[in-house]
Amino acid sequence: MPRRPAGRPARRRLFLAAPVAVLAAITGGTLAFTAGSSGASDWPSRGVPEAHAVKPVRTAGESVVQIMAHPDDDLFFMNPDTGHSLATGRSLTSVYLTAGESDGRNARHQDPRPPADKAAYAEARQNGIRAAYAEMATGNRTSPWDRTSIRTAGGGLAELDTLRAKPHVSLVWLQLREAGSITGDRPHSLHGLWDGRIEELESQLAAGSPVREEFSYSKEETVETLAALLDRFRPTFVRMMDPTPGHNDRTGKLSDHQDHMYGARFAQAALARYADSPGHPPFAVQNYLGYSTGGLPHALDPATTEAKLRSLRTYAWTDHTDYCEDPAGCGDRKVAARPAGHGWAQSIRYTRSESTTWVQQGPRPGELYAFGVLDGRLAVWHRTATAEWTGPVLHAGAGLDGGVTSVRLPDGRIAVFGTRTDLGGERPEAYRRDVVTAVQTAPGGAFGPWRSLGTPDPDDAAGTSDISVPAVLVDREGRAAVYVRDAGHGLSVTSQRPDGWTPWRSAGGKGVHGNPVAVHDATGRGYVFAGTATTVLTWTQAAPGAPVTGPAATGLPPTTVALSATPDGADGVRLWFREPDSGAVRSARVAAGGDVTVLGAGAGGRGGYGAVAASGDGLALRGRGGALWTAPLDAAGRPAPGSGLFAGAPAASPYGFAALGLDGRLRWTPWER
Repeated sequence: MPRRPAGRPARRRLFLAAPVAVLAAITGGTLAFTAGSSGASDWPSRGVPEAHAVKPVRTAGESVVQIMAHPDDDLFFMNPDTGHSLATGRSLTSVYLTAGESDGRNARHQDPRPPADKAAYAEARQNGIRAAYAEMATGNRTSPWDRTSIRTAGGGLAELDTLRAKPHVSLVWLQLREAGSITGDRPHSLHGLWDGRIEELESQLAAGSPVREEFSYSKEETVETLAALLDRFRPTFVRMMDPTPGHNDRTGKLSDHQDHMYGARFAQAALARYADSPGHPPFAVQNYLGYSTGGLPHALDPATTEAKLRSLRTYAWTDHTDYCEDPAGCGDRKVAARPAGHGWAQSIRYTRSESTTWVQQGPRPGELYAFGVLDGRLAVWHRTATAEWTGPVLHAGAGLDGGVTSVRLPDGRIAVFGTRTDLGGERPEAYRRDVVTAVQTAPGGAFGPWRSLGTPDPDDAAGTSDISVPAVLVDREGRAAVYVRDAGHGLSVTSQRPDGWTPWRSAGGKGVHGNPVAVHDATGRGYVFAGTATTVLTWTQAAPGAPVTGPAATGLPPTTVALSATPDGADGVRLWFREPDSGAVRSARVAAGGDVTVLGAGAGGRGGYGAVAASGDGLALRGRGGALWTAPLDAAGRPAPGSGLFAGAPAASPYGFAALGLDGRLRWTPWER
């Protein structure tokens, strides 16, 4: 057992998920407001007291923190977003939980088998990451780094690397032991530490690290270490892997690396603690799909893929020249045999945050509401009829996952739906994600407390709580039907009745990926769409108020599975999607009788990724460089005024479009008339 460092702080009880007190502080930037409410209610009850606004909170300048289990998780699964952030010149910090030591053999499979040296292999992977980041940030892979040792809040040590030419770029290496297996039983791992199978996880120091004192962390100390790093770098936006990756339909095994999954859960726990700390800037979170993205159609265009591959080849040390002058090696030779991974370099996918229905009209012409998630709470912005935006107001209730959808009820109130994670507290087996909703107490009024609608999954072990952002249809009486992709990669639905909500039941479908979307046509008929690896499935109503039937095959070609939908004419809807391998925007009209007509090329030309927001005035989307683009329908796109990097997907309305910047600020641009 490694020697325990001196001076370790006393352990605190691990507090993971509970109602959170209202936070109010000033940290510089744009005004925001918080509000609080608590309790439970049955929608559509209107007797809930309105929440109250308190002292303002100010957002800070953009600062991004990425938390990964291994060196290369960012390059495979978060890029090109990582590269886009480096190009902005704003603060970016990448935190690696494990040393990534694997079996200690830094070689391609076809190379002669070298002796195992885990410290050297960990150092080689560090060298590869430093080279890749230096190249993305400065154009020179040998741009030097300053490597230092810092004491952590968990009582151990970490390596902090700062890019000398760009000191706002930092790497933090916690150097904990990795599992050494994708799904195998490895108690001495992040998985075993999270589940309580081991009391402490040991360090694995890289050969050239300035950290020379071995240590170990308990679960509590790991969370405390991450929370303190968040406090040090003060992010307004956090990238992390998916903590609920689900199971492989064919093998029944975990669909992603166990280190990815449990590293993300440790990040969730640290973020929950950081969200309670006074004075921090509000932050948003984005989750990324891991190994499973390789089995879906390619989401990136050739030029973006090539840029991503360039960084991976640098990391993989494919030229095998001794440019770093380190006997451990200049990169990860295991990746050199296949720098694209298993189709990972050709894609990037968010596992939530791609809803385009987070802006809704208010009770008066020109009045709008916009919804996001900051600090794990619902953030509400309000645009008055005089076109002035206020907010955000942070709704009480912690643990909300990134990405919400909203619907307008027949009486003018707005209902918001999302998912919420309970980290389980002292019982890791109690980890779960459920569907929640909050509704305005009156048209234009405050939002009542969250109500849980449960989950279609029996427990976390059954499918890692892998459910999507909800898609919602509302009938003329104001009752909702809520659809989610479940852990079995089909759709499940719960429906609202006068006496409450029905139990979750299967709505059918196989091989569903991404998030379903729902829309009504002008007559009130409802449509639900969900993507698979080969086509799009649809569930429809024959008439307003009729039962929803499906799934039916649309006959559409493969998409990148990021969908959106809008009404189209008197008797149909329009589905928006992207073409694989190009990112070009396409659309299809789905008529009331089920006829599908594929329309011509949409806005934006080639390039870009993610869901497309549409209204009758045009489209808003992510362009090739990661920034906002807008366009009239079926026309060439152009950068949005003042555009920059943003979270998730934009939202469109008849008055303009909105996006949530990586600084936590709402960006609003009216349509050009």
